[in-house]
Amino acid sequence: MIIVAAVVGIGGYFGYQYWLSRQNALPAGIASGNGRVEAKLVDISPKESLRVKEIRFQEGDLVKPGDICVLMDTNTIEAQLEEAKLNVVATQEKEAVEKATIERIKAQIELAKVEVVRSKNLVAQRAGSQRELDVRNTQLKTTTASLQEEEAKLRTILQEVAVAQAKVATIQTRIDDATLRSPVLGRVLYKLAEVGEVLAAGGKAMTLVNLQDVYMEIYLPAADAARVRLGAQARIVPDHVEGRTVAGYVSFVSPEAQFTPKQVETRSEREKLMFRVKIKVPEKTVSAFIEYLKTGVRGVGYVKLDDSVEWPSWLQKTLEPPETNGKAAAAKENGP
Repeated sequence: MIIVAAVVGIGGYFGYQYWLSRQNALPAGIASGNGRVEAKLVDISPKESLRVKEIRFQEGDLVKPGDICVLMDTNTIEAQLEEAKLNVVATQEKEAVEKATIERIKAQIELAKVEVVRSKNLVAQRAGSQRELDVRNTQLKTTTASLQEEEAKLRTILQEVAVAQAKVATIQTRIDDATLRSPVLGRVLYKLAEVGEVLAAGGKAMTLVNLQDVYMEIYLPAADAARVRLGAQARIVPDHVEGRTVAGYVSFVSPEAQFTPKQVETRSEREKLMFRVKIKVPEKTVSAFIEYLKTGVRGVGYVKLDDSVEWPSWLQKTLEPPETNGKAAAAKENGP
C-alpha cells in the first residue's frame, strides 16, 4: 500500500507539472526569449567650459522635456554680450550720421542741377558766360560722385551693423546654451557634477534615462528571426508582475547574428545563430506607468511570428495604469 501510494503521489506530481507546462506552452507561431527592460541614456553637457551655478534635479527625479536641469555661470559671457550690444549701438549711430550726410549731398545735387539749368538759360540769352556754365556742370558731377562715395560707405556701415548684431545673437546663444535643459521625458540616473565645479566642454553634468524609448531586447534562433516582421505584435512579461503583460511591437531585427559558432557549415550549426530582436513599448503605455517604470527589470519577451496566431489566455491580460485601476475599484464600490 505504501508503494502504491508513493507511485500514485509521484505520478500525480509529474502529471500536475505536465499540466502546468501545457497550460504555459507557446503555440506555434510565437517565439520567446529572456531579456530586461532597458531605455536609452541621454547625457546633459555644456557646449563650452563653464562653472556649475545651480543643479535643480537629483538622482531619481523625473524630468520633462524643456525642464532646466543645470544652470552654468555666465557672468563673463554676459559682460561680452553688453560690450557687443554697445558696439551695435555705435555702428547704428554711424549709420544715422551717414544717412544724414547722404541726404545733405542729395540736396546739394538738386541745387547744382538748378544752377546748371539757370546757367544754360543765361548762356542762351547771351547774359552769362560759358565758363560759369562749365563750373556749374563740374560742381554737379563732383557732388554726384560724392553721393556715390557716401552710399558705398553706408553699405559698408550696414554690413558692420549686421556683423555686430550677429555677434550679439551668437553670444546670446552661448548664454542660452549654458542653461542645460532636458531634451526628453526621463529620470535622473546619475548626477555627475557639483555646484562650483568647472566642467569642460562636453563634460557630463548628469545622465538621464530616456523614458520615451523603453524596450526589451531578446535573442531568437535564426529560423525564428527570419520569420519576425517589423511592427509585429509583442508582449513583455516582467518577472515581478504575475499574470500581466505589457503590449509592444517589434521595432528592430538585427541583420547580423550575435552568437556565431567558429565554423558555420552545416544546417544544424546555422540554426544555432542567434539574432537580436528589439521589442519597443509604445510611448502611450510608458506615459501611463511613468511613475512606476524602472529599467533593468528582468523578464521574458514574446513575439508573434504569424499574425494569424492568437495570444494564449495568459498573455492576453495586459497591465493597466494604477489610476485606471483606482477608478475601476471606486466605480465597483459605488455601483454603476
